[in-house]
Amino acid sequence: MPELPEVETTRRGIAPPLLGRTVSQVIVRQPRLRYPVDAGLPGLLQGLRLEKVDRRAKYLLLDFAQGALLLHLGMSGSLRVLPATTLPEKHDHLDLVFDEVALRLRDPRRFGAALWVPGQVDAHPLLARLGPEPLSDAFDGAWLYAASRGRNTPIKLFIMDAAQVVGVGNIYASESLFRAAILPRTPAGRLSRPRCERLASAIKETLTDALAAGGSSLRDFLHSDGKPGYFQQQYAVYGRDGLPCPRCGGVVQRSVMGQRATFYCPGCQKP
Repeated sequence: MPELPEVETTRRGIAPPLLGRTVSQVIVRQPRLRYPVDAGLPGLLQGLRLEKVDRRAKYLLLDFAQGALLLHLGMSGSLRVLPATTLPEKHDHLDLVFDEVALRLRDPRRFGAALWVPGQVDAHPLLARLGPEPLSDAFDGAWLYAASRGRNTPIKLFIMDAAQVVGVGNIYASESLFRAAILPRTPAGRLSRPRCERLASAIKETLTDALAAGGSSLRDFLHSDGKPGYFQQQYAVYGRDGLPCPRCGGVVQRSVMGQRATFYCPGCQKP
């Protein structure tokens, strides 16, 4: 699934060629996504000027004066900016046409979304209860320490909970915990203030490094220009079970937490 770095990389890629342009046509080829595409979407968007391309958690927000189009890439989706005359392929479900260019949603598994939100988008049920952005000033060690008190939830699952902090998906949770030398199963409430400070810093550093590398391309993710991300070349533990730990030389282990694969080094990550 595209995580925060992939979604933010997409946002940065689609904004420059589209900002300030007017929607000339909307083409819906497959309305049956995770949430059905509103049959009236073409009429709602046609003639509107794109004012801003924003992101909240793993959602992209195309802001128009009258409202916003909320986009989610699901498990395997991507957005591309293409010449409007480019022929669609099998999984190309939605085009927003801006005269000679189009923003095209490709979603092989159809777990994505394209929802029109009139008025205040932050009040939408998908966004209203989300936690702070991990790269913002609102998220730091003090916040993590206060939020985790009394919680027995394993720290990996805690930082992956979007109600606590958004956008720290499975890959980046494993990598951040490795950088912070914290065992993923450690109960969140047991972490000391200094360890919370270290983990918050590790999350910010991991996501920043991933953004600099253009995110990760493990399966389907591509940038808006069709190029892959390269952060997977920097993984210390994710997907490296059975290989030497780059820090202590021990063997990287794999377990399952919350139905997701978890990778860690039992030698240098401590409870």
